[in-house]
Amino acid sequence: MDFFKSILKHIGNRIFILFKWIIFAIVTALVVGVISSIFCVLIQKSTLSREKFDFIIALLPLAGLFIAFIYRKFDGANKQGTNLVLASIHSNKNIPFKMLPLIFISTIVTHLFGGSSGREGAALQIGGSIGNFFGNIFKIDDKDRHVVIMCGMTAAFTALFGTPIGATVFSMEVISVGIMHYSAFVPCAIAALVSKGIASLFGISAEIFFVNNIPDISIISELKIFILSVLCAGISVLFCIILHKTEHIFRKHLRNHYLRIFIGGLIITALTYILQTRNYNGAGMNIVEKAISGETNWYDFIFKMIFTAITLGSGFRGGEIVPSFFVGATFGCLFGNIIGFSPQLCASVGMISVFCGVTNCPITSLFLGVELFGINGLPYYLPAVAVSYMLSGYYGLYQSQKIVYSKYKSEYVNTTAHK
Repeated sequence: MDFFKSILKHIGNRIFILFKWIIFAIVTALVVGVISSIFCVLIQKSTLSREKFDFIIALLPLAGLFIAFIYRKFDGANKQGTNLVLASIHSNKNIPFKMLPLIFISTIVTHLFGGSSGREGAALQIGGSIGNFFGNIFKIDDKDRHVVIMCGMTAAFTALFGTPIGATVFSMEVISVGIMHYSAFVPCAIAALVSKGIASLFGISAEIFFVNNIPDISIISELKIFILSVLCAGISVLFCIILHKTEHIFRKHLRNHYLRIFIGGLIITALTYILQTRNYNGAGMNIVEKAISGETNWYDFIFKMIFTAITLGSGFRGGEIVPSFFVGATFGCLFGNIIGFSPQLCASVGMISVFCGVTNCPITSLFLGVELFGINGLPYYLPAVAVSYMLSGYYGLYQSQKIVYSKYKSEYVNTTAHK
């Protein structure tokens, strides 16, 4: 009799935990999904407004002063941004709720006036701050609060990209390289599905690209993809170095926050008019689409890295992941055109390879490849992601990302991603 009671008690505890996380995940995803969807719609409208009123790019330096002002005014000392969200999961650091309106407004302003950045950095911070807020409201312990933060990150990522599988795995994988936070699997999966449903109500569709020209598998074709993935690993390291070094240079030589962001805005405006193109302003998903279709300029990936590094390094807000998509897709397309091997496939491989290199998230990269491009290219995505993951070393976008286990041997290293 005692044996059956213990079994029933065990099952009851597990069911209670399941329903607890279902409720937490749904509540978090509902709020994050709505706010992230509104954010996504406003980003889209900002992009359209910038394209309609081209002169607005000349006002980027003044927009930078506004961003600097609101961060100073409301004590936005959280210059760590996404790093703070990741750090809060490793430790008991609190994410200030004021991060939400600050990053929300500043990222929209950055996109509206032509700064070169992505949107996912803001989404992760929005999701993380809401998750942290609910964790405090529900008065749950720190370990459970970390999971709620991951739920918020997942919901925000899903709302913006429409990739619930990749978003679920990303939140579990990006925190600590070498291990997966499987305790967050169920709540993150639920949060992703709920958020995707909410985004669809706002008319936000998933980012899906069609890669039609996928060559048959052969030793020669795999060798070409291998070479591309080696080069993409190098590009991802270069991108991380340029981003971090540019920020360091700005902070070292321009200590005044207002002056730093104003000059950064001037440089971006000047480059835009000198190059006589708007391809590198904003997120640049339209250029990613062209690259996936086989069209690119040989210098696109270079200028995107420069524009993004100056934008984010000088103090404008946004994210680095969409720019990494841009860099990877355009470089991959260029490689395919040069060697005469399916530029469309090479663009898709380049995109997920560079993403893997800068985030150190190989499983996420594979799922994103399937969700964004379809499963037919998986035999090419698998070796490309594996090679890029290994050769990119311990560089990464986020300094707070923990490298728990070595990429090269079964060894505990417990370090942080290189700047």
